[in-house]
Formats: sequence, structure tokens, C-alpha cells
Amino acid sequence: MTDDEYERRVIDVLTSTHPGWHYQQRDLPGLPRWWATRYYPLRPDQRKAGARDVLGRTTLHGLIRALAHHDKILHNLRY
Repeated sequence: MTDDEYERRVIDVLTSTHPGWHYQQRDLPGLPRWWATRYYPLRPDQRKAGARDVLGRTTLHGLIRALAHHDKILHNLRY
């Protein structure tokens, strides 16, 4: 399996487990490579708790960890 195939499979899994996000890969110097953008805006209390509408990370695994942390924030608010 090539790196591109692996990344596509991971994005497919993310899309099925975190369907409220749009995923992108960008190769721009000085910016994170992997991005997740929420389809729907957060409430003010969710933002205050640390949730974000956009997550950007250098690695795909970093993005996965950020999404897990984000889920924990929202779960603790009992959204």
C-alpha cells in the first residue's frame, strides 16, 4: 500500500467516525498539512470550553489526536 492509499483510507475512516467535519490536505509552506473544518458552527459555550471550528496539524496522526481531544471536550459538555 502506498502512502497516498494509506492516507486515503485513514481519511475514509475519519469521515465515517467524525462525519461533522470536512477533511483537506494542503501542501503550503509554513502551514499545517492536514485540516479538518466543521460543517456546523459551535455554540459559544463549546468555544469557551476549548472546542474549535477548524483544526490544523502537521501530520495525519496529529489531526486524529486533535479530533479525539475535541470529541472529549464536547462530550464533557454533554452536547
